[in-house]
Amino acid sequence: MEGTLWGYTESQIAQFGLTFGIGAFILYMLFIVFNLARESRAGRFGTFVLFMVLSFGMLGFLTKNVIQWVLGL
Repeated sequence: MEGTLWGYTESQIAQFGLTFGIGAFILYMLFIVFNLARESRAGRFGTFVLFMVLSFGMLGFLTKNVIQWVLGL
Protein backbone atom coordinates (compact mmCIF):
# COMPACT_ATOMS: atom_id res chain seq x y z
CA MET A 1 0.00 0.00 0.00
CA GLU A 2 2.66 2.43 -0.96
CA GLY A 3 1.53 5.96 -1.79
CA THR A 4 -1.55 5.90 0.43
CA LEU A 5 -2.41 7.26 3.84
CA TRP A 6 -5.04 5.33 5.79
CA GLY A 7 -6.22 3.80 2.53
CA TYR A 8 -6.64 7.10 0.67
CA THR A 9 -4.53 8.26 -2.25
CA GLU A 10 -2.91 11.67 -2.38
CA SER A 11 -5.43 12.77 -4.99
CA GLN A 12 -8.38 11.78 -2.76
CA ILE A 13 -6.91 13.63 0.23
CA ALA A 14 -6.27 16.74 -1.88
CA GLN A 15 -9.83 16.70 -3.25
CA PHE A 16 -11.25 16.31 0.26
CA GLY A 17 -9.12 19.21 1.52
CA LEU A 18 -10.10 21.39 -1.40
CA THR A 19 -13.80 20.65 -1.04
CA PHE A 20 -14.23 20.85 2.72
CA GLY A 21 -11.26 23.03 3.63
CA ILE A 22 -12.18 25.77 1.16
CA GLY A 23 -15.86 25.38 2.12
CA ALA A 24 -15.03 25.93 5.79
CA PHE A 25 -12.85 28.90 4.87
CA ILE A 26 -15.71 30.42 2.84
CA LEU A 27 -18.10 30.03 5.78
CA TYR A 28 -15.54 31.69 8.06
CA MET A 29 -15.17 34.61 5.62
CA LEU A 30 -18.96 35.02 5.51
CA PHE A 31 -18.96 35.16 9.31
CA ILE A 32 -16.29 37.87 9.16
CA VAL A 33 -18.35 39.91 6.67
CA PHE A 34 -21.45 39.52 8.87
CA ASN A 35 -19.49 40.57 11.95
CA LEU A 36 -18.09 43.59 10.08
CA ALA A 37 -21.60 44.65 9.05
CA ARG A 38 -22.92 44.21 12.58
CA GLU A 39 -20.11 46.09 14.29
CA SER A 40 -20.22 48.98 11.81
CA ARG A 41 -24.04 49.22 12.13
CA ALA A 42 -24.32 49.17 8.35
CA GLY A 43 -28.09 48.70 8.20
CA ARG A 44 -29.90 46.46 5.73
CA PHE A 45 -28.67 48.09 2.54
CA GLY A 46 -25.10 48.42 3.82
CA THR A 47 -25.07 44.78 4.90
CA PHE A 48 -26.37 43.76 1.47
CA VAL A 49 -23.64 45.79 -0.25
CA LEU A 50 -20.94 44.33 2.00
CA PHE A 51 -22.09 40.77 1.31
CA MET A 52 -22.47 41.42 -2.41
CA VAL A 53 -19.07 43.04 -2.90
CA LEU A 54 -16.98 41.02 -0.48
CA SER A 55 -18.57 37.67 -1.34
CA PHE A 56 -18.51 38.00 -5.14
CA GLY A 57 -15.27 35.99 -5.51
CA MET A 58 -16.60 33.20 -3.31
CA LEU A 59 -19.71 33.00 -5.47
CA GLY A 60 -17.53 32.59 -8.57
CA PHE A 61 -15.59 29.76 -6.93
CA LEU A 62 -18.79 27.96 -5.92
CA THR A 63 -20.31 28.48 -9.38
CA LYS A 64 -17.22 26.97 -11.01
CA ASN A 65 -17.55 23.86 -8.85
CA VAL A 66 -21.27 23.51 -9.62
CA ILE A 67 -20.61 23.84 -13.37
CA GLN A 68 -17.86 21.20 -13.19
CA TRP A 69 -20.20 18.89 -11.28
CA VAL A 70 -23.07 19.37 -13.77
CA LEU A 71 -20.83 18.81 -16.81
CA GLY A 72 -19.06 15.88 -15.14
CA LEU A 73 -15.57 17.33 -15.52
